[in-house]
Amino acid sequence: MQGFYNRIINIDLTKKEFQVQNIKKNIYEKYLGGKGLASWLLVDRNPKGVDPLAGDNHLIFATGAVTGGMVWGSSRYGVFTKSPLTGFYAESYSGGRVPEAISATGFDAIVVQGKARDITLIEITPDEVIFHAASDLKGKDTFETEEAVKKKYCNKKQKGWKTGAVVVGPAAENGVLFSIIKNDGWRCAGRAGTGTVMGSKNLKAIVFSGDKKRSPHDAKALIRLSKKLAAESRDLPAAHAYKTMGTSQMVKIMNKAKAFPTKCWTRGEAPHWDKISADALHNQCEVTPHACAKCYLSCGRMTRVLQGRHKGLIIEGPEYETIYTFGGLCMIDSIEEIAYLNHLCDGLGMDTITAGNLCAFAMAAFEQGRSDYEIHFGDAEKIADLLKLISDRKRIGQLLSTGIIPTAKAWAMEDQAVHVKGMEPAGYDPRVLKGMGLGYATSDRGACHLRATFYKPELAGIIEPGQIEGKAKVFIDFEDRLTLFDSMILCKFFRDIYPWELLGTLVSASTGIDGSLENLQEIAQSISSKVRQFNLREGMTMEHEKLPAAFHKKLEDSGDVITEDEFGILLKEYYSLRKWNE
Repeated sequence: MQGFYNRIINIDLTKKEFQVQNIKKNIYEKYLGGKGLASWLLVDRNPKGVDPLAGDNHLIFATGAVTGGMVWGSSRYGVFTKSPLTGFYAESYSGGRVPEAISATGFDAIVVQGKARDITLIEITPDEVIFHAASDLKGKDTFETEEAVKKKYCNKKQKGWKTGAVVVGPAAENGVLFSIIKNDGWRCAGRAGTGTVMGSKNLKAIVFSGDKKRSPHDAKALIRLSKKLAAESRDLPAAHAYKTMGTSQMVKIMNKAKAFPTKCWTRGEAPHWDKISADALHNQCEVTPHACAKCYLSCGRMTRVLQGRHKGLIIEGPEYETIYTFGGLCMIDSIEEIAYLNHLCDGLGMDTITAGNLCAFAMAAFEQGRSDYEIHFGDAEKIADLLKLISDRKRIGQLLSTGIIPTAKAWAMEDQAVHVKGMEPAGYDPRVLKGMGLGYATSDRGACHLRATFYKPELAGIIEPGQIEGKAKVFIDFEDRLTLFDSMILCKFFRDIYPWELLGTLVSASTGIDGSLENLQEIAQSISSKVRQFNLREGMTMEHEKLPAAFHKKLEDSGDVITEDEFGILLKEYYSLRKWNE
């Protein structure tokens, strides 16, 4: 199959062995690569009911048919496993430049199983896997680890080779269930605990190196497409907005929509939002746009703090999701303090969305007298202390490190816990953007905004935010197209640049697979059904696809709500259109 290497590599950490395996053409035709291939592998390899932290839980790194080539938005990789946070399907994606190094190894997927006896680093090249003892990296944060790994392993490769590393931090080593995998300094495969699985295998870092390149079906067509997109979309308003303001632009947009999650999900607008907005970030800090490879959107923000106690701190970020959790849910009113909390989570190796949600939950618990750990809304210094306790799994951090479900049960706050399948939502309140409620409930990995990014059509006026009937059909159209994005693998911020027609051209030019709308929708449905097969096998029921009770209560400031009846209509229509029964 053109566009793919048609092979994967299986790595056994317990035995310190590896094996290259060819993949048949029909698998690519049905599932493509990336998410599709990895999901097929996960169903095939993982034993039913396996403990996510056991050696038999496979950790799969995958790239897509366009990774490493000339296609815009293609420098992405995905990580797939069974989530230790939810017990269900886990997927997480990251960008930067490392995806091109992963692809250059010459494998469509890298499948890791087993558990090393001691802290280990592995090097993967087109021809071999080398296992290295890495006890010297034990306990180091992600920044220290990546710097040490690059210095020792990434600067000594052959000329013309692409090389890069992914690492985990102390949180993953300690078993925090929402640990991340880091690369390129600040890029993260951040959700669902993929880093925890990597840490449970005593795998501290992976170095990827190679010179392999994919052979597309029609290279000339890909070149024409890439030139056309650069010429026609580089100066679009959306592209300009990403380059000038990044994702922090969403702070103003969401507050104006009154859908900015605030004070532990009780309000929809933060009174201090202008202090944590894109304008605050760019006016109070030194900010430079930063892009992944093969990207002209440059949504990343290389930020240097210019004032206050964190003066001189340099990070990439903070992104909108980090601002919403610490600035909205936790009520921090300083963009510099949010940048520091972002930096702290990155170094420890923890997901900022889950970590911020749990900090806000701890604040609500203390306020209600359900927890004796004193922490108040708006106290950035106390949040920093709590994050360290979580990473170390000490005192209250031991409980919070296990996630929202055990924490809510311990504090008798199940009715206030905002999550689906054990994972907290992103910063788009479904009491206003009601299609996001359907997205959170039906997402493969828990309350996720990225499977369909449905906030986009609701905010852009493509469909009314409050509309219920008929919304599921539009939602599925977005979800199917973005399922293919995750299988190629493409950045979601290019969703307006690759509508169905251009996506079909991209698929056919890179792989030779029929790029008609009908065939693409069939592939997307096959992938969605394969993932659902995995989740059902792991015990998912209808009870896991409900919204939390908190979303059926009115926001304190606006009174907005999504009722159980409204959500029931959305879910019923969705199942019917997917041809899934209860």
